[in-house]
Amino acid sequence: MPFDIAWGTIVYQLVGFLVLIALLNKFALKPMLGIMQNRQDMINEQMDSAKRNQEEAEKLVAAQQEELKKARVEARELIENAKKAGEQQGKQMVEEARAEAARIHAQALAEIQNEKEQAVAALRAQVSSLSVLIASKVIEKELDAKEQDKLVQTYLKQVGEEL
Repeated sequence: MPFDIAWGTIVYQLVGFLVLIALLNKFALKPMLGIMQNRQDMINEQMDSAKRNQEEAEKLVAAQQEELKKARVEARELIENAKKAGEQQGKQMVEEARAEAARIHAQALAEIQNEKEQAVAALRAQVSSLSVLIASKVIEKELDAKEQDKLVQTYLKQVGEEL
């Protein structure tokens, strides 16, 4: 028969093939599947960790932005307060300067008045002493009217030069 099948060889090859499949399954396929499963778990864990890290980073960014907004608001408030304090201090300084100027002006006017009164008093004293001097000279000489006028004019010039 042309199709003579050797069942012994087929069974022997089939048993060898099954043993080979069992050995490959036990020593190659299961460890490879285990390694692949471990790798898959590690990748999943890393993805979960990356997602958690991203969420934490987003939370930190949001918190930083909130803090930045608060800092900007505080900075604006500080600037506004500084401006107000500066304006108030400037106004106060202007008022103090005006008050000081008014005080100095009043003091200067008082000093001028005092000097004027002293000058008038000194002039009166000189005029009175000159009047007495002229009168004594006039009495001594008993001058006529022309000489008397000439003498008065001379003394008045002397008084004008002394002042």
